[in-house]
Amino acid sequence: MISREIYEEAVKRTLMFFEKAGIVLTDEEKENVEVADFGLNDLEHTGLELITYLNTERVCAKELVLFPHQRCPEHRHPAFGSYIGKEETFRCRWGEVYLYVDGNPTENIKAIDKAGVYTVFHEIVLRPGEQYTLSPNTKHWFAAGSEGAVVSEFSTPSYDEKDIFTDPRIERTPQVGSNQD
Repeated sequence: MISREIYEEAVKRTLMFFEKAGIVLTDEEKENVEVADFGLNDLEHTGLELITYLNTERVCAKELVLFPHQRCPEHRHPAFGSYIGKEETFRCRWGEVYLYVDGNPTENIKAIDKAGVYTVFHEIVLRPGEQYTLSPNTKHWFAAGSEGAVVSEFSTPSYDEKDIFTDPRIERTPQVGSNQD
């Protein structure tokens, strides 16, 4: 569980990153920043901050913020029922992002698997204006460079609660404590 104090500080930092990237948000969007610490209580190293613009039965659009060297843990978007899984495109808007997928492992990758549970290490570096599309059910993780990053995500519908993480400790739904926690 993330403390209310850490959550509120993360929201402030996230809004500063959106400003650096020139991303304009409405007041309502600013109030709906999601801070995901994945239940690990280590937001500086493993986490993700985001805004969801829309998530319909056909399409999803989000803005993602990664603080310097912060990682979104390895996961995949599986098929279930008649849904074939989420296809998603990451487009770097600001900073530098290291995306890891299946393939020949890259020597001397730029991000570090501090959890020791990741399994894919083919590195794709995304700089502003560059993008990469993942097919459904593709195992992946990503991390920001030394200044952090802002990434736009365009995808088919997002069912975050259905994501499958390599690290069994991960809790996808954020839990925010009260001010007393």
